[in-house]
Amino acid sequence: MNQYEIFTESSANIPDALVRERNIHIITYYFNVGGEERPCYREGVSFPEIAHSFYANMRAGLEAHTSLISESRFVEALTPSLEAGKDIVLITIASGISGTFQQALAAKKTLEKTFPERKVYVLDSANASLGQGLLVLKAADLRDMGESAEACAEWIRSNAYKVNSYVTVEDLKFLRRSGRISMAAAVAGTILGIKPLIKADGSALPKLAVYGKARGRKKAIAALVEAFDKFAVRPESQTIAIAHADCEAEAQELAETLKAHGAGDVIIEYYDLCTGSHIGPGTIALFFFGVDRRTEEERKEQEKAVKRGKLFSTKA
Repeated sequence: MNQYEIFTESSANIPDALVRERNIHIITYYFNVGGEERPCYREGVSFPEIAHSFYANMRAGLEAHTSLISESRFVEALTPSLEAGKDIVLITIASGISGTFQQALAAKKTLEKTFPERKVYVLDSANASLGQGLLVLKAADLRDMGESAEACAEWIRSNAYKVNSYVTVEDLKFLRRSGRISMAAAVAGTILGIKPLIKADGSALPKLAVYGKARGRKKAIAALVEAFDKFAVRPESQTIAIAHADCEAEAQELAETLKAHGAGDVIIEYYDLCTGSHIGPGTIALFFFGVDRRTEEERKEQEKAVKRGKLFSTKA
């Protein structure tokens, strides 16, 4: 059986130790702050150090920008594995958040022309940050259990919407700056202490969407716990993930609360810089496997679209 390689972008937020332990390949985004371009992830360099500096700069007023990963960079990153006779499973950030997924699909076409005997499976994670990361770790589990690349890809496609992602932010100005909310809403929310509640939605082009609001930080974080209680499936037997944008103490406190509510393994990491640049320092997010977040209507429409060839499936 051909052993395949698992790739993802730095947006998957997987802690360094797990990247090495699980043999996962990371393709990094780049960010620009103060006119200087830097990688969001560097092998052998502590990501928490990079992220802490990144969010400190944002708090100081420096604007940070990230761009998608181009087709050419995907081709460059994947080529050595294909030359070594390996197939590829590539799991990307949600297609509704970034155009990176489309760039990856373009790279797939290019590479499969160059390496016609190899397969490249490009999968929309329908998530960001550790929501994407949990799917990548599951792909590593399946690979290590001996599942084929095709079976792994099909599992990810079938289960991506079962990863639930819930987010709250500290400062509304970053959502306003990125166009996620209006100036009026940001000003009113700041005055009233309103914190938006955000989740990954169930649309065919999955994205982060505001689904509610809470007055004050404590109530907003409590809403994350409520979502966990309501939607998590067998939390004691899965890995729960928390990402924070330089608010580690609150993340640790949330982890302890979740354990008291039945969570088993909990991992904590700094929030990835790709989407973190849009939601800002102080963001805290929770990710877990749970109830399929699509409505029944959304699920059926997407299944019909795949059959009509209007949505991408895992078939090579």
